[in-house]
Amino acid sequence: MSAGHPVRAVLFDLDGTLVDSAPDLAGAANDLRAERGLPPLPYERLRPMVGAGARGMVGIAFGLKPGDEGYDDLRARFLEIYGGRLLSATTVFDGVWPMLHGLEAAGMAWGIVTNKAHHLAHAVTTGLGLHPRAQVLIGGDTTPYAKPHPEPLFEAARRLQRDPAHCLYVGDDLRDIQAGRAAGMRALTALWGYHGEGEPPSAWGADHDLADPPQLLHWLGLP
Repeated sequence: MSAGHPVRAVLFDLDGTLVDSAPDLAGAANDLRAERGLPPLPYERLRPMVGAGARGMVGIAFGLKPGDEGYDDLRARFLEIYGGRLLSATTVFDGVWPMLHGLEAAGMAWGIVTNKAHHLAHAVTTGLGLHPRAQVLIGGDTTPYAKPHPEPLFEAARRLQRDPAHCLYVGDDLRDIQAGRAAGMRALTALWGYHGEGEPPSAWGADHDLADPPQLLHWLGLP
Protein backbone atom coordinates (compact mmCIF):
# COMPACT_ATOMS: atom_id res chain seq x y z
CA MET A 1 0.00 0.00 0.00
CA SER A 2 1.21 3.50 -0.79
CA ALA A 3 2.21 5.84 2.01
CA GLY A 4 -0.46 8.01 3.58
CA HIS A 5 -3.20 7.82 6.17
CA PRO A 6 -3.91 4.30 7.41
CA VAL A 7 -7.08 2.80 5.92
CA ARG A 8 -9.80 2.36 8.55
CA ALA A 9 -12.72 1.57 6.21
CA VAL A 10 -13.24 0.29 2.69
CA LEU A 11 -16.17 1.48 0.58
CA PHE A 12 -17.26 -0.28 -2.58
CA ASP A 13 -19.31 0.54 -5.63
CA LEU A 14 -21.99 -2.11 -6.23
CA ASP A 15 -22.65 -2.91 -9.90
CA GLY A 16 -19.46 -3.99 -11.61
CA THR A 17 -17.48 -4.07 -8.37
CA LEU A 18 -19.20 -6.37 -5.87
CA VAL A 19 -21.94 -7.81 -8.06
CA ASP A 20 -22.26 -8.75 -11.71
CA SER A 21 -25.67 -7.30 -12.52
CA ALA A 22 -24.98 -6.95 -16.25
CA PRO A 23 -27.08 -9.98 -17.29
CA ASP A 24 -30.21 -8.55 -15.66
CA LEU A 25 -29.66 -4.91 -16.65
CA ALA A 26 -28.81 -5.86 -20.24
CA GLY A 27 -31.73 -8.27 -20.26
CA ALA A 28 -34.09 -5.52 -19.14
CA ALA A 29 -32.80 -3.28 -21.93
CA ASN A 30 -33.44 -5.97 -24.53
CA ASP A 31 -36.87 -6.72 -23.04
CA LEU A 32 -37.69 -3.04 -23.50
CA ARG A 33 -36.42 -3.12 -27.09
CA ALA A 34 -38.59 -6.15 -27.73
CA GLU A 35 -41.63 -4.25 -26.44
CA ARG A 36 -40.85 -1.55 -29.00
CA GLY A 37 -40.51 -4.09 -31.83
CA LEU A 38 -36.71 -3.87 -31.97
CA PRO A 39 -34.25 -6.79 -32.13
CA PRO A 40 -31.98 -7.51 -29.16
CA LEU A 41 -28.54 -5.95 -28.96
CA PRO A 42 -25.51 -8.17 -28.33
CA TYR A 43 -24.67 -8.55 -24.65
CA GLU A 44 -21.09 -7.46 -25.37
CA ARG A 45 -22.39 -4.09 -26.59
CA LEU A 46 -24.60 -3.52 -23.56
CA ARG A 47 -22.26 -4.71 -20.79
CA PRO A 48 -19.78 -1.77 -20.79
CA MET A 49 -22.59 0.70 -20.08
CA VAL A 50 -24.16 -1.20 -17.19
CA GLY A 51 -22.31 0.96 -14.67
CA ALA A 52 -24.33 3.95 -15.87
CA GLY A 53 -27.58 2.26 -14.81
CA ALA A 54 -30.86 3.21 -16.46
CA ARG A 55 -29.28 6.22 -18.17
CA GLY A 56 -26.62 4.03 -19.75
CA MET A 57 -29.01 1.29 -20.76
CA VAL A 58 -31.56 3.62 -22.37
CA GLY A 59 -28.70 5.47 -24.01
CA ILE A 60 -27.13 2.42 -25.64
CA ALA A 61 -30.43 0.68 -26.39
CA PHE A 62 -32.26 3.67 -27.89
CA GLY A 63 -29.67 6.36 -28.54
CA LEU A 64 -31.37 8.79 -26.17
CA LYS A 65 -30.02 10.88 -23.32
CA PRO A 66 -31.69 12.79 -20.47
CA GLY A 67 -33.67 15.69 -21.91
CA ASP A 68 -34.41 13.95 -25.22
CA GLU A 69 -38.01 13.41 -26.20
CA GLY A 70 -39.20 10.03 -25.03
CA TYR A 71 -36.27 9.44 -22.68
CA ASP A 72 -38.21 9.79 -19.43
CA ASP A 73 -40.90 7.31 -20.47
CA LEU A 74 -38.32 4.77 -21.63
CA ARG A 75 -36.31 5.17 -18.42
CA ALA A 76 -39.41 4.67 -16.26
CA ARG A 77 -40.41 1.55 -18.19
CA PHE A 78 -36.84 0.21 -18.09
CA LEU A 79 -36.76 0.52 -14.30
CA GLU A 80 -40.14 -1.21 -14.07
CA ILE A 81 -38.88 -4.15 -16.14
CA TYR A 82 -35.57 -4.30 -14.29
CA GLY A 83 -37.36 -4.24 -10.94
CA GLY A 84 -39.07 -7.48 -11.92
CA ARG A 85 -35.82 -9.31 -12.64
CA LEU A 86 -33.35 -7.84 -10.14
CA LEU A 87 -31.91 -11.19 -9.10
CA SER A 88 -32.74 -13.44 -12.05
CA ALA A 89 -29.09 -13.75 -13.12
CA THR A 90 -27.21 -11.25 -10.91
CA THR A 91 -24.40 -12.79 -8.84
CA VAL A 92 -21.57 -11.78 -6.57
CA PHE A 93 -18.31 -11.65 -8.55
CA ASP A 94 -15.82 -14.46 -8.04
CA GLY A 95 -13.35 -13.58 -5.30
CA VAL A 96 -15.59 -11.05 -3.57
CA TRP A 97 -16.56 -13.28 -0.65
CA PRO A 98 -12.94 -14.20 0.23
CA MET A 99 -12.05 -10.51 0.02
CA LEU A 100 -14.87 -9.51 2.36
CA HIS A 101 -14.03 -12.35 4.75
CA GLY A 102 -10.46 -11.05 4.86
CA LEU A 103 -11.57 -7.50 5.64
CA GLU A 104 -13.91 -8.70 8.37
CA ALA A 105 -11.27 -10.97 9.90
CA ALA A 106 -8.96 -7.96 10.13
CA GLY A 107 -11.67 -5.88 11.82
CA MET A 108 -11.93 -3.54 8.83
CA ALA A 109 -15.24 -1.69 8.41
CA TRP A 110 -16.73 -1.86 4.92
CA GLY A 111 -19.75 -0.49 3.15
CA ILE A 112 -21.36 0.21 -0.21
CA VAL A 113 -21.82 3.50 -2.07
CA THR A 114 -23.71 3.18 -5.36
CA ASN A 115 -25.60 5.39 -7.78
CA LYS A 116 -28.32 2.71 -7.90
CA ALA A 117 -31.53 3.86 -6.22
CA HIS A 118 -31.47 2.82 -2.58
CA HIS A 119 -34.52 0.57 -2.73
CA LEU A 120 -33.05 -1.36 -5.66
CA ALA A 121 -29.61 -1.55 -4.05
CA HIS A 122 -31.19 -2.75 -0.81
CA ALA A 123 -33.13 -5.47 -2.63
CA VAL A 124 -30.06 -6.69 -4.54
CA THR A 125 -27.71 -6.68 -1.57
CA THR A 126 -30.28 -8.34 0.68
CA GLY A 127 -31.00 -11.04 -1.88
CA LEU A 128 -27.31 -11.82 -2.31
CA GLY A 129 -26.47 -11.76 1.39
CA LEU A 130 -24.35 -8.61 1.28
CA HIS A 131 -26.66 -6.21 3.09
CA PRO A 132 -26.59 -7.83 6.53
CA ARG A 133 -22.79 -7.58 6.53
CA ALA A 134 -22.21 -4.17 4.99
CA GLN A 135 -22.01 -1.55 7.74
CA VAL A 136 -23.43 1.17 5.50
CA LEU A 137 -25.40 1.30 2.24
CA ILE A 138 -25.63 4.61 0.39
CA GLY A 139 -27.81 4.72 -2.73
CA GLY A 140 -27.95 7.21 -5.54
CA ASP A 141 -30.89 8.95 -3.88
CA THR A 142 -29.67 8.80 -0.27
CA THR A 143 -28.17 12.29 -0.57
CA PRO A 144 -29.11 15.11 -2.97
CA TYR A 145 -26.10 14.16 -5.10
CA ALA A 146 -24.76 11.15 -6.98
CA LYS A 147 -21.22 10.22 -7.94
CA PRO A 148 -18.93 11.74 -9.16
CA HIS A 149 -20.00 14.24 -6.48
CA PRO A 150 -18.23 13.30 -3.23
CA GLU A 151 -21.24 13.78 -0.93
CA PRO A 152 -22.37 10.11 -1.03
CA LEU A 153 -18.87 9.09 0.08
CA PHE A 154 -18.83 11.76 2.78
CA GLU A 155 -22.19 10.46 4.04
CA ALA A 156 -20.85 6.92 4.18
CA ALA A 157 -17.81 8.08 6.14
CA ARG A 158 -20.04 9.98 8.57
CA ARG A 159 -22.22 6.93 9.19
CA LEU A 160 -19.13 4.79 9.75
CA GLN A 161 -17.65 7.50 11.98
CA ARG A 162 -14.48 7.52 9.93
CA ASP A 163 -12.42 10.41 8.60
CA PRO A 164 -12.67 10.36 4.78
CA ALA A 165 -8.87 10.50 4.66
CA HIS A 166 -8.85 7.09 6.35
CA CYS A 167 -11.29 5.58 3.84
CA LEU A 168 -10.66 3.77 0.59
CA TYR A 169 -13.09 3.60 -2.32
CA VAL A 170 -13.11 0.78 -4.89
CA GLY A 171 -15.08 1.10 -8.13
CA ASP A 172 -15.12 0.15 -11.80
CA ASP A 173 -16.10 3.48 -13.39
CA LEU A 174 -14.29 6.77 -13.93
CA ARG A 175 -16.93 8.47 -11.78
CA ASP A 176 -15.91 6.25 -8.87
CA ILE A 177 -12.31 7.38 -9.06
CA GLN A 178 -13.37 11.01 -9.46
CA ALA A 179 -15.69 10.76 -6.45
CA GLY A 180 -13.03 9.12 -4.32
CA ARG A 181 -10.50 11.79 -5.20
CA ALA A 182 -12.98 14.59 -4.53
CA ALA A 183 -13.73 13.08 -1.11
CA GLY A 184 -10.04 12.95 -0.19
CA MET A 185 -10.02 9.15 -0.20
CA ARG A 186 -7.67 6.81 -1.92
CA ALA A 187 -9.37 5.24 -4.92
CA LEU A 188 -8.76 1.86 -6.56
CA THR A 189 -10.08 0.56 -9.87
CA ALA A 190 -11.86 -2.80 -10.13
CA LEU A 191 -10.54 -4.09 -13.45
CA TRP A 192 -13.08 -6.95 -13.48
CA GLY A 193 -15.94 -4.46 -13.86
CA TYR A 194 -17.67 -2.64 -16.72
CA HIS A 195 -15.58 0.56 -17.21
CA GLY A 196 -18.00 2.42 -19.48
CA GLU A 197 -16.88 4.15 -22.66
CA GLY A 198 -14.03 6.60 -23.07
CA GLU A 199 -10.53 6.45 -21.67
CA PRO A 200 -9.29 3.10 -20.33
CA PRO A 201 -8.96 2.59 -16.58
CA SER A 202 -5.20 3.02 -16.79
CA ALA A 203 -5.82 6.70 -17.61
CA TRP A 204 -8.12 7.41 -14.65
CA GLY A 205 -5.38 8.20 -12.15
CA ALA A 206 -6.39 5.68 -9.49
CA ASP A 207 -4.03 4.79 -6.68
CA HIS A 208 -3.95 1.22 -7.93
CA ASP A 209 -5.70 -1.02 -10.46
CA LEU A 210 -6.92 -4.29 -8.93
CA ALA A 211 -6.86 -7.33 -11.21
CA ASP A 212 -9.21 -9.31 -8.95
CA PRO A 213 -11.01 -8.79 -5.62
CA PRO A 214 -8.55 -10.67 -3.35
CA GLN A 215 -5.76 -8.42 -4.59
CA LEU A 216 -7.26 -5.71 -2.38
CA LEU A 217 -6.17 -7.64 0.71
CA HIS A 218 -2.61 -7.77 -0.59
CA TRP A 219 -2.65 -4.03 -1.33
CA LEU A 220 -3.83 -3.37 2.21
CA GLY A 221 -1.18 -5.67 3.66
CA LEU A 222 -3.78 -8.07 5.08
CA PRO A 223 -3.45 -11.88 5.11
